[in-house]
Amino acid sequence: MKLPLSWLSDYTDISGVTPKEYDARLTMSGSKVEEVYYLGAEIENVVTGKVLSVVDHPDSDHLKICQIDVGQGEPIQIVTGAPNVTPDSVGEICPVALHKSTLPGGVKITKGKLRGEVSNGMMCSFQELGLTHGCVPYACENGILFLPEGTPVGEDIKKVLGLDDYVADFEITSNRADCFSVIGLARETAATFDRPFSVKEPVVKGTGDDIGKYMSVEVVDTDLCPRYTARLVKNIKIEPSPAWMRERLHACGVRPINNIVDITNYVMLEYGQPMHAFDYACLSDGKIVVRRARNGESIQTLDGQDHDLTDKMLAICDNDKPVAVAGVMGGANSEIEDDTKTVVFESACFHGATVRVTAKALGMRTEASGRFEKGLDPSLTMPAVQRACELVEMLGAGEVVDGIIDACSADLTPKTLPFEPDKMNALLGLDLSADEQKAYLERLEFRVEDGKVIIPSFRVDIARMCDLAEEVARMYGYDKIPTTLYAGEMVQGEYTPKQLAEQNVSLTCRETGFDEAMSHSFISPKFYDMIGWEKDDPRRISTTILNPLGEDFSVMRTTVLPSMLQSLAHNHAHRNPTASLFELGTVYIPTVKDGKADPDVLPREEKIITLGSYGRLSFFQFKGVVEAICRELNVKGVQFMPEKNNPSYHPGRCANILIDGKPAGVFGTVHPTVAARYGLSGEVLAAELPLDTLFEAIDPVKLYHPLPKFPASTRDIAVLVDDAVPAASMQASIEKAAGHILESVKLFDVYKGKGIPEGQKSVAYSLSMRAPDRTLTDEECDKAMKNALAALEKDFGAVLRG
Repeated sequence: MKLPLSWLSDYTDISGVTPKEYDARLTMSGSKVEEVYYLGAEIENVVTGKVLSVVDHPDSDHLKICQIDVGQGEPIQIVTGAPNVTPDSVGEICPVALHKSTLPGGVKITKGKLRGEVSNGMMCSFQELGLTHGCVPYACENGILFLPEGTPVGEDIKKVLGLDDYVADFEITSNRADCFSVIGLARETAATFDRPFSVKEPVVKGTGDDIGKYMSVEVVDTDLCPRYTARLVKNIKIEPSPAWMRERLHACGVRPINNIVDITNYVMLEYGQPMHAFDYACLSDGKIVVRRARNGESIQTLDGQDHDLTDKMLAICDNDKPVAVAGVMGGANSEIEDDTKTVVFESACFHGATVRVTAKALGMRTEASGRFEKGLDPSLTMPAVQRACELVEMLGAGEVVDGIIDACSADLTPKTLPFEPDKMNALLGLDLSADEQKAYLERLEFRVEDGKVIIPSFRVDIARMCDLAEEVARMYGYDKIPTTLYAGEMVQGEYTPKQLAEQNVSLTCRETGFDEAMSHSFISPKFYDMIGWEKDDPRRISTTILNPLGEDFSVMRTTVLPSMLQSLAHNHAHRNPTASLFELGTVYIPTVKDGKADPDVLPREEKIITLGSYGRLSFFQFKGVVEAICRELNVKGVQFMPEKNNPSYHPGRCANILIDGKPAGVFGTVHPTVAARYGLSGEVLAAELPLDTLFEAIDPVKLYHPLPKFPASTRDIAVLVDDAVPAASMQASIEKAAGHILESVKLFDVYKGKGIPEGQKSVAYSLSMRAPDRTLTDEECDKAMKNALAALEKDFGAVLRG
């Protein structure tokens, strides 16, 4: 919203306020000023000059030599080729760019010679001064701008053409529809500087006739048009607007056209109420009907475009046809022409959301629609139409017919809110008295009576106490609000136990040489084929994305393994000899209904710790990483059981992870066929551990064990057992049988080959025994060893190897 600062003088006094101060103060009070600029900033050293003589150039058939009085004593000579400069131009007054002058666009003018004759500047056209023809309707389209008779000579052209003014360009937020007007911004200005503010009530004399003889208005859809106000003007005279109106419109960025159109634009800028003028002769039976358009109806708008309407759009119609798209643009079939004699001024309030939807559907965003869609005050329609008629009489543009048609279904009762000074102080961190808060609110035309705040009708954005508190704060000054700590106990944020567990897992993985990987949560269904899952595997049921980026990203994954193998394959393809990666990835387990993912239920999200490695670790070293994760999380009761039926892993080198007998993941060597699908060779290791399962098994109590005071006794044992017996099961049997003096047992050798019977293997363990209060005797250690051997023989048929 552009606001010429000189226009403010109609409503308030800002004398003594510099443009820079105006910019800063209005911005701080909540009306953000993008910039304040001088209209004639690019024009320098251009004055009005009077043509004293015009003669032909001796060496040119189109150039003229002119003597110009620029009010500086001796006349100056200027050579011009403008077609409208002739001997008859003597006595005309025009803009003259003197030596060392500048024009819009950075054009610089200096004296020189044209065909040997000295030219001390340039006579200017309106285009060269950055004006449109509407700003100076008396000007020649292709020639020098001759100014009206009586224009003073030697005057700065900026003053003559109204370019000696500052304009503030505001960024208005969508909730402040009242500030999309000069009056609204003047009200904010007066409140900010605590100056008087007043708006004169429009006075319309009228001509005595009766509008009821000419027209009627019927509002069918009152939900979309709560108020429709109209007045009639007859015997209109279409002509240019006066200079003061053209200058104000130009300063606001609106192109002047003619007096009637300019009046509607002027009132829209002044009051913020869009207006429209119809040619009364184009209305069938003088009747206006405001209704939803009918499907199949069409209209050609003022821009010459044809539009098909729907029943979701509001139209202004006569008995037969639409004559305007409500709140957007008028129709060409009711456009004011040069021979128009009677005009209907429309001032209405339309439903903002409907106007926005209509404007968007038709691809027609206009000044009017931009204001309506923000929600306008129904109370505006009456003063706006009165102001338009007042301007008609002031400009002598026509005769205003007595009477006003005002179809109003809007509730104009003022909105009220409780006046709660203490709550507003608590919210703002201030200590203002009730009288001080009342004074600030009254600056903005709020009224405080009997413990209530009466909201002015134009403040449609005020809905609750915090809105009132904001008004007080911005009038008090945001920069004056003291910096204070929050009242009450300060609570310091901290990580949740699960977040700490995730950090612990990540740290452990990094310490064991793994790098963190990240992958997309959506994958292709083909990924399940890559890891060997059968077609009927229930784990393949996935949540499908409605608008996927492509087939490769069409479902939410139920496993992270394909993504991990893809990351390993990427490293292998780039010739990295080793790679060890981990990912704390999320999987999405859907609710299954009729064999498919239920689209009405969100999937359950779980985090999985997925490890992958090639070229660096052996199977048992990789198992040690899994054990380290469990140990660092203080998870106890971890066991490993062989797994031969997982299609993604080698059937002889895969184990399920159990915690207290419950499944807690899987690890092992990736099946060679699966690895080959990803272009991986050699042994590829992977592990999948559900974080939630590990988290539930964490023992929150960590016991301190002091350093032992007595030495340990170490014994080794090697036995022959069937090849199918798991070494982990044997170790568990030893731990149970050896008793409380057993400190640790470690597998240190598994041998098959020469000297070992077919179908058997030699398994060797190292046992460390210790007592906390004494040195163990040989007898105690021998007894523990015998118990361990007896348990192995009983449970697994093991034989001590000689």
